[in-house]
Amino acid sequence: MKYQTLMKILALLLSRKRVTAAELAERYDLSERTIYRYIEDLTIAGIPLEVKRGRYGGIMLSDTYSLPAGYLTREEYAAARNALQAWADQAGDPAAVTALSKLESRQKSDRRELSVCGNIIIDGGAWGDMGAFTAKLRSCERAVDDGACLDIDYISREGEHSRRIIDPYVLILKRNVWYVYAFCHTKQSFRTFKIGRIKRLMFTGEHFERKNISKADIPLNFSYSDEEMTEVTLEIARTALADAEEWLGVDSIEPRGRALTCTIKLPKEGLVNKILSFGGAVKVMSPASIAEEVKSAAAHISGQYAE
Repeated sequence: MKYQTLMKILALLLSRKRVTAAELAERYDLSERTIYRYIEDLTIAGIPLEVKRGRYGGIMLSDTYSLPAGYLTREEYAAARNALQAWADQAGDPAAVTALSKLESRQKSDRRELSVCGNIIIDGGAWGDMGAFTAKLRSCERAVDDGACLDIDYISREGEHSRRIIDPYVLILKRNVWYVYAFCHTKQSFRTFKIGRIKRLMFTGEHFERKNISKADIPLNFSYSDEEMTEVTLEIARTALADAEEWLGVDSIEPRGRALTCTIKLPKEGLVNKILSFGGAVKVMSPASIAEEVKSAAAHISGQYAE
């Protein structure tokens, strides 16, 4: 009985995104305390739910959430669709027609979506993306197009969560990372948010009036504006040339004698790990401090595998 009620609550949230505990308690003849326990069970199971009070209050499901692609098999999809179609034809029930439309649109959206603009095709998903990132990117794109306000749970590099109401203006793809440039109601200023760091995203139902800004006003140096930069000279093995070119750019690498070298300013954070990822095919020539950090990190890794 409890499992069936949990599935009914989830199905209702999938169709409406926001309900109140009082409404659920009345619908399923339960106390509000029991409803909150059920919501906690769903949250523990990985369903991105949030309970909020106030103007946009209620029990809410993230707009980027959908049932896993394997939740229904192809045969189950077909059986459900046929049953709904028969019910809609015979009974003329508007709810059956709506449910059928949602089921068909869900089956179409299970396919990975690509953005196509002229002769350019952009695959917004990350490696191993099971749909979550693609859904967030698609929602941000819709918010930009419609001028819709978003309620997001944002996680900083330090792991701090902050809830923001934002007005998305434009999407930015830089260094293979997607960002949304938006006016942040919390900070009362324009900010750039990395889409991959948005944990939860919901449409508030509100729309914003665009401020007059030019694309020339949008700062594109945000990636490293707050990071410590360091100039390094690297020696690159020819076996790693292709990967190094994608990281550093083909114009940054030049032959010097029999070696390939690159002198470039890079953000210090994560630099040692990036160099180690080349497995010795990239060697730090200077500064000595970075070379020592790489050497120390490599020794630590080696020690983890020592018998």
